[in-house]
Amino acid sequence: MKNYEVDKKISKNIFRGYDIRGIYGDDLDENVAYTIGLSFGSYIQEKGYHKCIVGHDNRVSSIPLAKALLEGITSTGVDVIFLGLVTTPMYYFAQKHFNIAPGIMITASHNPKEYNGFKMAFDDFGNACGEMIQEFRRFTEACYFKNGEGKIEEKDIRKDYLNLIKNSIILGDKKKIKVVIDAGNGTSSIIIKDVFDMFDSIEYVPLFCDSDPDFPNHHPDPSIEKNNEALKKKVLEEHADLGIGIDGDGDRVGIIDEKGNMIFTDYFAIIVWRYLMPKVENKKALFDVKCTKSLADEIIKLGGTPVCYRTGNSYMKAKMKEGNFVFGSELSGHVWFNDKWPNIDDGIYAGLRLIEILTQTGKTIGELLEGIHHYYATPEIVIKSTDEEKFKVIEKIKEYALSQGYQINDIDGVRVDFDNGWALVRASNTGPNITARFEAITQEDVEKIKEEFMSLIK
Repeated sequence: MKNYEVDKKISKNIFRGYDIRGIYGDDLDENVAYTIGLSFGSYIQEKGYHKCIVGHDNRVSSIPLAKALLEGITSTGVDVIFLGLVTTPMYYFAQKHFNIAPGIMITASHNPKEYNGFKMAFDDFGNACGEMIQEFRRFTEACYFKNGEGKIEEKDIRKDYLNLIKNSIILGDKKKIKVVIDAGNGTSSIIIKDVFDMFDSIEYVPLFCDSDPDFPNHHPDPSIEKNNEALKKKVLEEHADLGIGIDGDGDRVGIIDEKGNMIFTDYFAIIVWRYLMPKVENKKALFDVKCTKSLADEIIKLGGTPVCYRTGNSYMKAKMKEGNFVFGSELSGHVWFNDKWPNIDDGIYAGLRLIEILTQTGKTIGELLEGIHHYYATPEIVIKSTDEEKFKVIEKIKEYALSQGYQINDIDGVRVDFDNGWALVRASNTGPNITARFEAITQEDVEKIKEEFMSLIK
């Protein structure tokens, strides 16, 4: 007996750039999840797969959505390894551990509590993105689903995941570390204390490390400075060496230094490259279009080659694999280590790698960032739009830039490079927004560039 019904009128708007995402009870419910499951199971069989991985985050809606999704997938004859409650990095690890490429992670990442969604992998490319998701949408709308009786096998990968982390971190003896860890009451709350308990030489102070899907203390997105105020305060109170913030599903990191300053991910990447560059053969350094020019300057100074690529977890992870990069970074807090770690963006692990560098060098974060050529920059600016209008605006910006004879990079939106700075305007792949960022040699130059392009957007 079927517990759910096929939804033939799923909103097109939930099929986004990197995943399926919507508001639970509005454009995403159990019938939608069941239909997605039917479609996913049928779709991957056409690619030659008959088994997949499924996990979910700690949101209230994730359990009912998981039940419906599992019924849909197994009804097509596909077998499922079900991980239950896991972080997204744990789900990625399970794909590698069991050597099963297709899978779905039920999560809305760092989005507010009313959201949920599905990060999907159809094959060994990794997370689906862009046109892959739209092709899947069209397949789903056609409703040509297979019939079968798949099995569900529950697996606990906690122990193996912890062993992977422990075996990958080598702490030095030049510095004892005290760290404040802020899980934001997100999914990493289920594992983060166990991770830090493995390292006797690290003294840690937990902050909001109890799982609570209402996210009562702050929004679980450490890339936004206002979400880190409690973490900053605690670092100063505890005289800690650093603070580590983790997002809602565990795949992004935020860093606070010993003085309570937020260290954005592009500067985190500078610390990593200063440590890694002399030790690696592949000196090509991957980062996304939002990152400061200070990062590219430093990479060149270190003898490396900067590679600027489009924003987006799925795109960056695939690029990491394609170019066999040792390390990659995205301003949003995703970082990928691919040296002694299997190219998984994991906020907890990223924080531990920074601690590893601190203990190996004996320096503070402030000391590790000395001597950088700094620019003046705005934070990422988010402008509300519609999913239909945002791409039209980007096209108009591109037309304007070309008409002015500006040098542009259109790999992701429009990035305009000037002698004294740059402007970036792009359509968000995760919501009905336009995002912008501006950087220049002086504050006055930043304001001029910002004024020119913000007036065009508005």
